[in-house]
Amino acid sequence: MPLTIILSVNIFAVVLFAVFSVFPIPIKFTYSLVSTLSIQLLFVGFGALTAYCYDGNTQFNNVVKHYQQQPVIATVQAPLANKPKSYKALVSIDAVYKNHQWQAVSGKALLYFKKDSSAPNLQYGSQIVITKPLSLITNLGNPGGFNYKEYCSFQHIYYQAFIGNNQYQLLASTNSNPFYKWLFTVRDNVLATLRTHIRTANELAVAEALLIGYRDDLDRDLVQSYSNTGVVHVIAISGLHLGMIYGMLTLFSWFKQYRATAILKPIVIILVLWLFTLIAGAAPSILRSAIMFTFIVLGNAMQKRSNVYNTLALSAFVILLINPYSLWDVGFQLTYSAVLSIILFYKYILQWLYFKNKLLRWFWALNAVTLSAQILTVPIIVYHFHQLPTLFFITNLVAVPLSGLILYAELALLLTTWFAPLAKAIGWLTQHLLAFMNNFIMRVDDLPFAVLNGLQIHWLQVVWLYAIIAAAAIWLQQQYSKALLACLSFACLFCAWRYCDFMEKQQQHKMIVYNVPQHTAIDVIDGPSFRFVGDTALQQDGFLRNFHLQPSRILYRIANNNVLNNTIINSNIITTNGKTIVIINKPLPSNFYLPQKIKADVVVLSHNPKIYFSKLAQLFNCKQYVFDASNPSWKINYWKKDADSLGVSYHVVAEKGAFEMDL
Repeated sequence: MPLTIILSVNIFAVVLFAVFSVFPIPIKFTYSLVSTLSIQLLFVGFGALTAYCYDGNTQFNNVVKHYQQQPVIATVQAPLANKPKSYKALVSIDAVYKNHQWQAVSGKALLYFKKDSSAPNLQYGSQIVITKPLSLITNLGNPGGFNYKEYCSFQHIYYQAFIGNNQYQLLASTNSNPFYKWLFTVRDNVLATLRTHIRTANELAVAEALLIGYRDDLDRDLVQSYSNTGVVHVIAISGLHLGMIYGMLTLFSWFKQYRATAILKPIVIILVLWLFTLIAGAAPSILRSAIMFTFIVLGNAMQKRSNVYNTLALSAFVILLINPYSLWDVGFQLTYSAVLSIILFYKYILQWLYFKNKLLRWFWALNAVTLSAQILTVPIIVYHFHQLPTLFFITNLVAVPLSGLILYAELALLLTTWFAPLAKAIGWLTQHLLAFMNNFIMRVDDLPFAVLNGLQIHWLQVVWLYAIIAAAAIWLQQQYSKALLACLSFACLFCAWRYCDFMEKQQQHKMIVYNVPQHTAIDVIDGPSFRFVGDTALQQDGFLRNFHLQPSRILYRIANNNVLNNTIINSNIITTNGKTIVIINKPLPSNFYLPQKIKADVVVLSHNPKIYFSKLAQLFNCKQYVFDASNPSWKINYWKKDADSLGVSYHVVAEKGAFEMDL
């Protein structure tokens, strides 16, 4: 939105509120809606202004506006992350070499340093000159794929590059913040302690994630198991962990012994909570909790009980004031929907069952919290992740209290690290508790009904789901008949949309050539079925399949079926609905000759075949060529020049994203 419109809205809101405030009280009372409207309009305008100022694209010194493949000076913003094939670093771009001088800019980049015998000698605050050209972060362009470019731009990250040893120069100068440097030192010491006493890989990775939110060592399959069973919040640092620490701090009795120490209680609690929050990276989920607990502690210190809705709204306001784009963060959405859902529905669900036994009451209360949290989070989970855990109440019943015990054990390990025998015993116990939790989660995930996959809904259907939940809640709590009618109406709209979408997908016929780096991947779709043509590695590697191919298959509601109507796949030739697709993935014989050209609707070149484009033009009568992502860029550039000279249309998958064609 243009800045002039944003400023006009803010000025209008201020003037409207100021003029209305001088009116007599009877008029104010009669037209109170005007005052409310002006305040709401002011909040909207102020929010738009905050988002405008935060948006890097509106800033004059944004690196995107000045960078033209010239050398840059960058500062390492965090310790390097050890990846399987590289070392990953987040850097801020401080200056670009422009017009024979260094010009200050703002923006960030992701650098991947090639692995050799030793890691790069780079620490937080190290400054380097990068001579290799940086590449703009782009999306792969596959249907239904994750918008990685937008995700990075919300964090002011615009470029990426793979850097060799001779493509950067380490400067003698550094640019670091002493406080953040101390935090990274503390984090490294915590990681070193955990790695000393917890030796098994999966258990160590979960311990690091659970305590300080360090996720670089997590196994992908293990994370998927936690996600499928509905307990991913255990390894995604969140308010659950901060609540456990807050509960432990409030139990300390020495605060109450003296009046002077009682005054220190809120100060100590707030300092510890915020220190833990900062060491854990200040993710939106834990930041929200830190702000909430801060207001709760201050309210208790002043002997005032704050309204939980106001506290929740204020914490969201502060976070959005810091980063307006947090509103689009999935973790932010899930955190606030879960907390609001617990506030609204927990006490009603708790009343469903009553047990005289205290232990049974505690177990039911835990389940009530889990069930209530799911009510408002389910639409978001289905929309973003296209799945729904079915056994979340069982896994949370075990994982939540067990993760709390593990968290306390890890804190005890840090406090006793100076006494080796005790620390060793606590480390042994922590490792076995983690192993039990991991094994339990993976066994539940192995059950065939543990998760419902392949769910696809539109954002408007998410709105209707929330309308259904709201109307159903009003009807159940107040027995308001019109609420039931509204609930049924929105449910009918939701079902009608899904029915029409399913009917539309039954009639689809198309081909998709995916953008999967260094691989060939083609789906031929006929109604709800498809046939995959491409590298078998994509079928065997669950991560590659789920990341690159599965989003599209969910979007188009297709299931694997090797038998397609009116489709014949013979070696490298696909014939369907009167159209012919030819895949060339190896060189043609030198004496290959055809009496007449082969008519083809599409020719796909893959796996860098040794062939000249002019030769293809002699063999095929085809106006649409596709160069998939398995070909090297230098070969594609040769083909592009030849295709341009011949006036032939082509699609470069690595540059333009997936190629889709209706059949």
